[in-house]
Amino acid sequence: MAAACPPALAAAGHVSEVRLWQRHLEMARFGATAKGGVNRQALSGEEIAARRQLVAWGREIGLTAYHDAAGNLFLRLDGTAPALAPVLTGSHLDSQPTGGRFDGIYGVLAGLEAVQAIVAAGVRPRRPIEVVAWMNEEGSRFAPGMMGSEVFAGLRPLDAVLAVTDAAGTSVAEALRDVLAAEAGTVAPRPAGPAPHAFLEAHIEQGPVLEAAGVPIGVVTGIQGVRRYRVRVTGTEAHAGTTPRAERRDALLAAVRIVDRLQAEADLPGVMFTVGLFEVKPNAPSVVPADAYFSIDLRHPDDALLRRLGERVAAVAAELAPPCTVEVQEIARADALRFPEDLCDRIAGAADRLGLKHLALPSLAGHDARQLHRICPTAMIFVPCKGGVSHREDEYASPADLAAGCRVLTECLLDLAETAHD
Repeated sequence: MAAACPPALAAAGHVSEVRLWQRHLEMARFGATAKGGVNRQALSGEEIAARRQLVAWGREIGLTAYHDAAGNLFLRLDGTAPALAPVLTGSHLDSQPTGGRFDGIYGVLAGLEAVQAIVAAGVRPRRPIEVVAWMNEEGSRFAPGMMGSEVFAGLRPLDAVLAVTDAAGTSVAEALRDVLAAEAGTVAPRPAGPAPHAFLEAHIEQGPVLEAAGVPIGVVTGIQGVRRYRVRVTGTEAHAGTTPRAERRDALLAAVRIVDRLQAEADLPGVMFTVGLFEVKPNAPSVVPADAYFSIDLRHPDDALLRRLGERVAAVAAELAPPCTVEVQEIARADALRFPEDLCDRIAGAADRLGLKHLALPSLAGHDARQLHRICPTAMIFVPCKGGVSHREDEYASPADLAAGCRVLTECLLDLAETAHD
Protein backbone atom coordinates (compact mmCIF):
# COMPACT_ATOMS: atom_id res chain seq x y z
CA MET A 1 0.00 0.00 0.00
CA ALA A 2 1.37 3.39 -0.98
CA ALA A 3 1.97 5.87 1.83
CA ALA A 4 0.07 9.12 1.58
CA CYS A 5 2.10 12.23 0.86
CA PRO A 6 1.69 15.23 3.19
CA PRO A 7 -0.06 17.30 0.46
CA ALA A 8 -2.84 14.70 0.36
CA LEU A 9 -3.51 15.08 4.06
CA ALA A 10 -3.34 18.85 3.70
CA ALA A 11 -5.89 18.79 0.88
CA ALA A 12 -8.26 16.56 2.84
CA GLY A 13 -8.25 19.22 5.54
CA HIS A 14 -9.69 21.72 3.05
CA VAL A 15 -12.87 19.69 2.51
CA SER A 16 -15.78 21.87 3.61
CA GLU A 17 -18.63 19.98 5.27
CA VAL A 18 -20.85 23.05 5.03
CA ARG A 19 -20.19 23.64 1.32
CA LEU A 20 -20.68 19.98 0.45
CA TRP A 21 -23.98 19.86 2.34
CA GLN A 22 -25.23 23.11 0.85
CA ARG A 23 -24.54 21.87 -2.66
CA HIS A 24 -26.62 18.76 -1.97
CA LEU A 25 -29.51 20.99 -0.91
CA GLU A 26 -29.12 23.21 -3.97
CA MET A 27 -29.00 20.24 -6.35
CA ALA A 28 -32.13 18.82 -4.72
CA ARG A 29 -34.06 21.81 -6.09
CA PHE A 30 -33.81 20.33 -9.58
CA GLY A 31 -36.68 17.87 -9.67
CA ALA A 32 -37.74 18.45 -6.06
CA THR A 33 -40.84 16.50 -4.97
CA ALA A 34 -43.47 17.49 -2.44
CA LYS A 35 -42.24 14.83 -0.01
CA GLY A 36 -38.67 16.11 0.04
CA GLY A 37 -37.22 13.77 -2.55
CA VAL A 38 -36.10 14.14 -6.15
CA ASN A 39 -37.54 13.22 -9.54
CA ARG A 40 -34.62 14.03 -11.85
CA GLN A 41 -34.69 11.41 -14.57
CA ALA A 42 -32.06 10.94 -17.22
CA LEU A 43 -31.78 13.58 -19.96
CA SER A 44 -34.79 15.49 -18.60
CA GLY A 45 -35.13 19.23 -18.18
CA GLU A 46 -34.39 18.76 -14.49
CA GLU A 47 -31.13 17.00 -15.25
CA ILE A 48 -30.17 19.67 -17.79
CA ALA A 49 -30.54 22.26 -15.02
CA ALA A 50 -28.47 20.14 -12.62
CA ARG A 51 -25.72 19.75 -15.22
CA ARG A 52 -25.68 23.50 -15.80
CA GLN A 53 -25.23 24.11 -12.07
CA LEU A 54 -22.45 21.52 -11.82
CA VAL A 55 -20.57 23.11 -14.71
CA ALA A 56 -20.90 26.54 -13.09
CA TRP A 57 -19.42 25.29 -9.81
CA GLY A 58 -16.59 23.61 -11.67
CA ARG A 59 -15.74 26.77 -13.58
CA GLU A 60 -15.54 28.74 -10.33
CA ILE A 61 -12.53 26.65 -9.33
CA GLY A 62 -10.93 26.53 -12.77
CA LEU A 63 -12.17 23.19 -14.08
CA THR A 64 -12.78 22.63 -17.79
CA ALA A 65 -16.10 21.04 -18.80
CA TYR A 66 -16.44 18.41 -21.53
CA HIS A 67 -19.14 16.01 -22.66
CA ASP A 68 -18.77 12.94 -24.85
CA ALA A 69 -21.09 11.51 -27.51
CA ALA A 70 -22.99 9.49 -24.90
CA GLY A 71 -23.77 12.58 -22.81
CA ASN A 72 -21.32 11.82 -20.01
CA LEU A 73 -20.23 15.10 -18.41
CA PHE A 74 -16.62 15.66 -17.27
CA LEU A 75 -14.98 18.42 -15.22
CA ARG A 76 -11.19 18.33 -15.61
CA LEU A 77 -8.38 19.57 -13.38
CA ASP A 78 -5.17 19.42 -15.41
CA GLY A 79 -2.07 17.97 -13.81
CA THR A 80 1.57 18.79 -14.32
CA ALA A 81 1.69 15.92 -16.86
CA PRO A 82 -1.62 16.43 -18.70
CA ALA A 83 -0.88 13.74 -21.28
CA LEU A 84 -1.03 11.02 -18.62
CA ALA A 85 -4.28 9.06 -18.25
CA PRO A 86 -6.54 10.82 -15.74
CA VAL A 87 -7.77 9.67 -12.38
CA LEU A 88 -11.56 9.62 -12.61
CA THR A 89 -14.14 10.05 -9.86
CA GLY A 90 -17.89 10.62 -9.85
CA SER A 91 -21.26 8.93 -10.15
CA HIS A 92 -24.55 10.16 -11.63
CA LEU A 93 -27.08 13.01 -11.45
CA ASP A 94 -30.24 11.16 -12.51
CA SER A 95 -32.68 9.69 -9.99
CA GLN A 96 -35.59 7.35 -9.63
CA PRO A 97 -39.06 8.98 -10.06
CA THR A 98 -39.41 9.02 -6.27
CA GLY A 99 -35.70 9.16 -5.47
CA GLY A 100 -33.69 10.78 -2.72
CA ARG A 101 -31.26 13.67 -2.44
CA PHE A 102 -28.05 11.63 -2.08
CA ASP A 103 -28.08 8.55 -4.33
CA GLY A 104 -25.62 9.16 -7.16
CA ILE A 105 -25.35 12.90 -6.69
CA TYR A 106 -23.15 12.41 -3.61
CA GLY A 107 -20.43 10.78 -5.72
CA VAL A 108 -20.44 13.70 -8.16
CA LEU A 109 -20.48 16.41 -5.48
CA ALA A 110 -17.89 14.60 -3.34
CA GLY A 111 -15.64 14.46 -6.39
CA LEU A 112 -16.14 18.18 -7.02
CA GLU A 113 -15.48 19.01 -3.36
CA ALA A 114 -12.35 16.83 -3.35
CA VAL A 115 -10.95 18.67 -6.38
CA GLN A 116 -11.88 22.01 -4.84
CA ALA A 117 -10.03 21.02 -1.67
CA ILE A 118 -6.97 20.07 -3.73
CA VAL A 119 -7.03 23.45 -5.48
CA ALA A 120 -7.51 25.26 -2.16
CA ALA A 121 -4.50 23.44 -0.70
CA GLY A 122 -2.35 24.72 -3.56
CA VAL A 123 -1.52 21.20 -4.68
CA ARG A 124 -0.96 20.42 -8.36
CA PRO A 125 -1.25 16.67 -9.03
CA ARG A 126 0.90 14.94 -11.63
CA ARG A 127 -2.05 13.33 -13.40
CA PRO A 128 -5.24 15.11 -14.41
CA ILE A 129 -8.22 14.47 -12.14
CA GLU A 130 -11.67 14.41 -13.71
CA VAL A 131 -15.08 14.49 -12.06
CA VAL A 132 -17.68 12.65 -14.13
CA ALA A 133 -21.48 12.51 -14.14
CA TRP A 134 -22.45 9.36 -16.04
CA MET A 135 -25.50 9.41 -18.31
CA ASN A 136 -28.56 7.38 -17.24
CA GLU A 137 -27.30 5.23 -14.38
CA GLU A 138 -30.74 4.55 -12.93
CA GLY A 139 -32.56 3.24 -16.00
CA SER A 140 -35.87 4.61 -14.74
CA ARG A 141 -36.66 6.57 -17.92
CA PHE A 142 -34.54 4.64 -20.44
CA ALA A 143 -33.87 0.97 -19.72
CA PRO A 144 -31.53 -0.55 -18.89
CA GLY A 145 -29.41 1.81 -16.83
CA MET A 146 -25.64 2.36 -16.78
CA MET A 147 -25.84 3.54 -20.40
CA GLY A 148 -23.20 6.25 -20.27
CA SER A 149 -20.61 4.20 -18.41
CA GLU A 150 -21.23 1.17 -20.64
CA VAL A 151 -20.61 3.21 -23.80
CA PHE A 152 -17.53 4.82 -22.22
CA ALA A 153 -16.12 1.40 -21.29
CA GLY A 154 -16.81 -0.02 -24.76
CA LEU A 155 -19.33 -2.52 -23.41
CA ARG A 156 -22.27 -1.30 -25.47
CA PRO A 157 -22.43 0.40 -28.89
CA LEU A 158 -23.52 4.03 -28.85
CA ASP A 159 -26.02 3.39 -31.67
CA ALA A 160 -27.79 0.74 -29.58
CA VAL A 161 -28.14 3.18 -26.69
CA LEU A 162 -29.36 6.05 -28.88
CA ALA A 163 -32.19 3.89 -30.27
CA VAL A 164 -33.74 3.14 -26.85
CA THR A 165 -37.08 4.90 -26.20
CA ASP A 166 -38.90 5.89 -23.03
CA ALA A 167 -42.57 5.25 -22.23
CA ALA A 168 -43.60 8.33 -24.22
CA GLY A 169 -41.71 7.18 -27.32
CA THR A 170 -38.85 9.67 -27.00
CA SER A 171 -35.52 8.14 -27.95
CA VAL A 172 -32.23 8.62 -26.13
CA ALA A 173 -30.93 10.27 -29.31
CA GLU A 174 -33.73 12.87 -29.23
CA ALA A 175 -33.37 13.58 -25.50
CA LEU A 176 -29.60 13.74 -25.76
CA ARG A 177 -29.84 16.32 -28.55
CA ASP A 178 -31.71 18.60 -26.16
CA VAL A 179 -29.04 18.15 -23.50
CA LEU A 180 -26.12 18.83 -25.83
CA ALA A 181 -27.92 21.79 -27.42
CA ALA A 182 -28.45 23.31 -23.96
CA GLU A 183 -24.71 23.01 -23.32
CA ALA A 184 -23.53 24.34 -26.68
CA GLY A 185 -21.01 27.10 -26.23
CA THR A 186 -20.42 26.29 -22.56
CA VAL A 187 -19.40 22.62 -22.60
CA ALA A 188 -17.01 21.37 -25.28
CA PRO A 189 -17.59 18.06 -27.10
CA ARG A 190 -14.87 15.51 -26.48
CA PRO A 191 -14.06 12.23 -28.21
CA ALA A 192 -13.40 9.14 -26.15
CA GLY A 193 -9.91 9.31 -24.68
CA PRO A 194 -7.57 6.73 -23.18
CA ALA A 195 -8.76 4.45 -20.42
CA PRO A 196 -8.52 6.18 -17.03
CA HIS A 197 -5.60 5.43 -14.74
CA ALA A 198 -8.18 4.55 -12.05
CA PHE A 199 -11.78 5.26 -11.08
CA LEU A 200 -13.11 5.90 -7.57
CA GLU A 201 -16.82 6.21 -6.85
CA ALA A 202 -18.14 7.57 -3.57
CA HIS A 203 -21.72 6.59 -2.73
CA ILE A 204 -24.18 6.24 0.09
CA GLU A 205 -24.34 2.60 1.17
CA GLN A 206 -28.05 2.10 0.33
CA GLY A 207 -28.09 -0.49 3.09
CA PRO A 208 -28.06 -0.58 6.92
CA VAL A 209 -24.64 -2.11 7.73
CA LEU A 210 -22.50 0.99 8.32
CA GLU A 211 -25.12 2.83 10.36
CA ALA A 212 -25.74 -0.22 12.55
CA ALA A 213 -22.01 -0.59 13.17
CA GLY A 214 -21.51 3.11 13.87
CA VAL A 215 -18.79 3.26 11.20
CA PRO A 216 -18.52 6.25 8.80
CA ILE A 217 -16.48 4.63 5.99
CA GLY A 218 -17.23 1.53 3.95
CA VAL A 219 -14.41 -0.01 1.94
CA VAL A 220 -16.34 -1.74 -0.83
CA THR A 221 -14.92 -5.14 -1.73
CA GLY A 222 -17.00 -5.73 -4.86
CA ILE A 223 -20.51 -5.85 -6.36
CA GLN A 224 -22.93 -8.78 -6.47
CA GLY A 225 -24.15 -10.16 -9.80
CA VAL A 226 -27.43 -9.20 -11.46
CA ARG A 227 -29.80 -10.48 -14.16
CA ARG A 228 -32.67 -8.28 -15.44
CA TYR A 229 -35.59 -9.40 -17.60
CA ARG A 230 -38.73 -8.02 -19.22
CA VAL A 231 -41.67 -10.40 -19.64
CA ARG A 232 -44.75 -9.81 -21.78
CA VAL A 233 -47.77 -12.12 -21.49
CA THR A 234 -50.38 -11.78 -24.25
CA GLY A 235 -53.96 -12.96 -23.93
CA THR A 236 -57.31 -11.77 -25.27
CA GLU A 237 -59.64 -9.00 -24.11
CA ALA A 238 -63.03 -10.25 -23.03
CA HIS A 239 -66.12 -9.16 -21.10
CA ALA A 240 -65.68 -9.72 -17.37
CA GLY A 241 -69.31 -10.68 -16.85
CA THR A 242 -70.12 -12.83 -19.84
CA THR A 243 -66.98 -14.75 -20.80
CA PRO A 244 -66.76 -18.17 -19.11
CA ARG A 245 -63.58 -18.71 -17.15
CA ALA A 246 -62.67 -21.79 -19.16
CA GLU A 247 -62.64 -19.71 -22.35
CA ARG A 248 -60.57 -16.83 -21.02
CA ARG A 249 -56.98 -16.01 -21.98
CA ASP A 250 -56.29 -13.81 -18.95
CA ALA A 251 -52.82 -12.30 -19.27
CA LEU A 252 -52.77 -11.01 -15.71
CA LEU A 253 -53.54 -14.35 -14.09
CA ALA A 254 -50.87 -16.02 -16.23
CA ALA A 255 -48.35 -13.36 -15.22
CA VAL A 256 -49.20 -13.84 -11.54
CA ARG A 257 -48.64 -17.58 -11.86
CA ILE A 258 -45.21 -16.96 -13.39
CA VAL A 259 -44.18 -14.44 -10.73
CA ASP A 260 -45.40 -16.66 -7.90
CA ARG A 261 -43.41 -19.68 -9.13
CA LEU A 262 -40.24 -17.71 -9.76
CA GLN A 263 -40.48 -16.06 -6.34
CA ALA A 264 -40.80 -19.49 -4.71
CA GLU A 265 -37.78 -20.86 -6.58
CA ALA A 266 -35.73 -17.77 -5.67
CA ASP A 267 -36.55 -18.10 -1.97
CA LEU A 268 -32.94 -18.95 -1.10
CA PRO A 269 -30.44 -17.31 1.29
CA GLY A 270 -29.05 -14.08 -0.13
CA VAL A 271 -31.12 -14.08 -3.34
CA MET A 272 -32.79 -10.77 -4.20
CA PHE A 273 -35.89 -11.24 -6.40
CA THR A 274 -37.87 -8.14 -7.36
CA VAL A 275 -40.76 -7.36 -9.68
CA GLY A 276 -40.66 -3.58 -9.66
CA LEU A 277 -42.54 -2.87 -12.89
CA PHE A 278 -45.98 -4.29 -13.69
CA GLU A 279 -48.29 -2.93 -16.39
CA VAL A 280 -51.69 -4.33 -17.37
CA LYS A 281 -53.77 -3.51 -20.46
CA PRO A 282 -56.43 -2.42 -21.06
CA ASN A 283 -56.51 -1.89 -17.28
CA ALA A 284 -60.29 -1.59 -17.19
CA PRO A 285 -62.39 -3.05 -14.31
CA SER A 286 -64.82 -4.94 -16.52
CA VAL A 287 -62.37 -6.27 -19.11
CA VAL A 288 -60.28 -9.44 -18.91
CA PRO A 289 -56.64 -8.28 -19.25
CA ALA A 290 -55.08 -8.96 -22.65
CA ASP A 291 -51.55 -7.81 -21.88
CA ALA A 292 -49.32 -8.01 -18.82
CA TYR A 293 -45.80 -6.59 -18.96
CA PHE A 294 -43.42 -6.83 -16.01
CA SER A 295 -39.79 -6.74 -14.93
CA ILE A 296 -37.71 -9.27 -13.04
CA ASP A 297 -34.56 -8.27 -11.16
CA LEU A 298 -32.39 -11.12 -9.79
CA ARG A 299 -29.25 -10.52 -7.71
CA HIS A 300 -26.76 -12.72 -5.82
CA PRO A 301 -22.97 -12.85 -5.24
CA ASP A 302 -22.76 -16.46 -6.53
CA ASP A 303 -22.64 -16.37 -10.34
CA ALA A 304 -23.47 -20.06 -10.73
CA LEU A 305 -26.63 -19.78 -8.63
CA LEU A 306 -27.65 -16.56 -10.36
CA ARG A 307 -27.16 -18.18 -13.76
CA ARG A 308 -29.32 -21.15 -12.75
CA LEU A 309 -32.13 -18.93 -11.47
CA GLY A 310 -31.91 -16.77 -14.58
CA GLU A 311 -32.28 -19.77 -16.85
CA ARG A 312 -35.50 -20.65 -15.05
CA VAL A 313 -37.24 -17.42 -16.05
CA ALA A 314 -37.96 -18.40 -19.66
CA ALA A 315 -38.70 -22.03 -18.72
CA VAL A 316 -41.23 -21.14 -16.03
CA ALA A 317 -42.84 -18.51 -18.25
CA ALA A 318 -43.30 -21.02 -21.09
CA GLU A 319 -44.76 -23.60 -18.72
CA LEU A 320 -47.25 -21.36 -16.93
CA ALA A 321 -48.31 -18.83 -19.58
CA PRO A 322 -50.78 -21.05 -21.54
CA PRO A 323 -53.40 -20.51 -22.80
CA CYS A 324 -51.68 -17.12 -23.21
CA THR A 325 -48.44 -16.59 -25.10
CA VAL A 326 -45.29 -15.15 -23.54
CA GLU A 327 -42.08 -13.38 -24.56
CA VAL A 328 -39.05 -13.13 -22.27
CA GLN A 329 -36.18 -10.73 -22.92
CA GLU A 330 -33.01 -10.54 -20.86
CA ILE A 331 -32.11 -6.85 -20.93
CA ALA A 332 -29.02 -6.85 -18.71
CA ARG A 333 -26.61 -9.20 -17.01
CA ALA A 334 -23.47 -8.70 -15.00
CA ASP A 335 -21.39 -11.18 -13.05
CA ALA A 336 -20.25 -10.54 -9.50
CA LEU A 337 -16.89 -8.79 -9.20
CA ARG A 338 -14.18 -8.00 -6.67
CA PHE A 339 -12.36 -4.68 -6.64
CA PRO A 340 -8.53 -4.71 -6.64
CA GLU A 341 -7.04 -5.26 -3.18
CA ASP A 342 -4.50 -2.49 -3.75
CA LEU A 343 -7.22 0.15 -4.17
CA CYS A 344 -9.21 -1.19 -1.22
CA ASP A 345 -6.03 -1.00 0.87
CA ARG A 346 -5.49 2.61 -0.23
CA ILE A 347 -8.99 3.53 0.91
CA ALA A 348 -8.58 1.76 4.26
CA GLY A 349 -5.16 3.38 4.75
CA ALA A 350 -6.55 6.84 4.00
CA ALA A 351 -9.33 6.32 6.53
CA ASP A 352 -6.77 5.21 9.14
CA ARG A 353 -4.60 8.27 8.58
CA LEU A 354 -7.63 10.51 8.91
CA GLY A 355 -8.69 8.77 12.12
CA LEU A 356 -11.89 7.37 10.62
CA LYS A 357 -13.24 3.91 11.42
CA HIS A 358 -13.86 1.74 8.38
CA LEU A 359 -15.50 -1.56 7.51
CA ALA A 360 -15.08 -3.83 4.48
CA LEU A 361 -18.39 -4.78 2.83
CA PRO A 362 -19.76 -5.71 -0.59
CA SER A 363 -22.15 -3.57 -2.60
CA LEU A 364 -25.53 -5.22 -3.02
CA ALA A 365 -26.63 -2.53 -5.50
CA GLY A 366 -25.22 -1.95 -8.96
CA HIS A 367 -23.12 1.11 -9.77
CA ASP A 368 -21.21 2.61 -12.69
CA ALA A 369 -18.06 1.30 -11.01
CA ARG A 370 -19.06 -2.13 -12.33
CA GLN A 371 -18.58 -0.93 -15.91
CA LEU A 372 -15.35 0.99 -15.22
CA HIS A 373 -13.92 -2.11 -13.52
CA ARG A 374 -13.63 -3.63 -17.00
CA ILE A 375 -11.17 -1.01 -18.27
CA CYS A 376 -9.22 0.32 -15.27
CA PRO A 377 -8.55 -0.29 -11.56
CA THR A 378 -11.76 0.67 -9.78
CA ALA A 379 -13.01 0.93 -6.20
CA MET A 380 -15.80 2.47 -4.14
CA ILE A 381 -16.17 4.34 -0.87
CA PHE A 382 -19.45 4.02 1.04
CA VAL A 383 -20.89 6.30 3.71
CA PRO A 384 -23.90 5.45 5.90
CA CYS A 385 -27.47 6.35 5.05
CA LYS A 386 -30.24 6.52 7.63
CA GLY A 387 -32.03 3.22 8.11
CA GLY A 388 -30.39 1.88 4.97
CA VAL A 389 -33.11 3.67 3.00
CA SER A 390 -32.51 4.56 -0.66
CA HIS A 391 -34.57 4.99 -3.84
CA ARG A 392 -37.08 6.72 -1.57
CA GLU A 393 -37.90 10.35 -0.95
CA ASP A 394 -36.89 10.16 2.72
CA GLU A 395 -33.36 8.99 1.91
CA TYR A 396 -30.86 10.74 4.23
CA ALA A 397 -27.14 10.92 4.93
CA SER A 398 -25.62 13.20 7.55
CA PRO A 399 -23.37 16.16 6.66
CA ALA A 400 -20.59 14.73 8.85
CA ASP A 401 -20.62 11.33 7.14
CA LEU A 402 -20.72 12.88 3.66
CA ALA A 403 -17.70 15.02 4.52
CA ALA A 404 -15.82 12.09 6.05
CA GLY A 405 -16.21 10.07 2.86
CA CYS A 406 -15.10 13.07 0.82
CA ARG A 407 -11.92 13.47 2.88
CA VAL A 408 -11.00 9.84 2.27
CA LEU A 409 -11.77 10.32 -1.42
CA THR A 410 -9.57 13.45 -1.58
CA GLU A 411 -6.54 11.69 -0.16
CA CYS A 412 -7.01 8.65 -2.41
CA LEU A 413 -7.39 10.78 -5.54
CA LEU A 414 -4.16 12.66 -4.86
CA ASP A 415 -2.37 9.44 -4.00
CA LEU A 416 -3.40 7.91 -7.34
CA ALA A 417 -2.75 11.12 -9.27
CA GLU A 418 0.89 11.15 -8.15
CA THR A 419 1.53 7.77 -9.83
CA ALA A 420 3.99 8.33 -12.66
CA HIS A 421 3.37 5.18 -14.73
CA ASP A 422 0.30 3.18 -15.74
